[in-house]
Amino acid sequence: MNAESLIVFFIVAMVLVGGAISFSYFVAPTSRNAQKAESYECGIPTKGITWLQFNVGYYLFAILFLVFEVETVFVFPWAVVMKDLGMVAFIEILIFFFILILGLLYAWKKHALIWE
Repeated sequence: MNAESLIVFFIVAMVLVGGAISFSYFVAPTSRNAQKAESYECGIPTKGITWLQFNVGYYLFAILFLVFEVETVFVFPWAVVMKDLGMVAFIEILIFFFILILGLLYAWKKHALIWE
């Protein structure tokens, strides 16, 4: 792929994305009222200070949960077709597990799994 075709590709991509955004802006139904401009708090007015800082550990715990959920999404289809894929796929999944275990050990070392 030469440079000219790459430039044309990006220009066409920008035009298509810009066109889609513009089209949705003009065609989408809109409703303007004061209630839509208010912040959404499940219908209950807040009391006290609402801007609280959460501990970063909660976010780390959530990210670790997502990582291992995604791992399940990858392992299940692999397990279904493992016999057809052969030894190469088995070695690849071992490398995948090794990387996940390294991530788990790193999280363990940083005490991201301790719930306080």
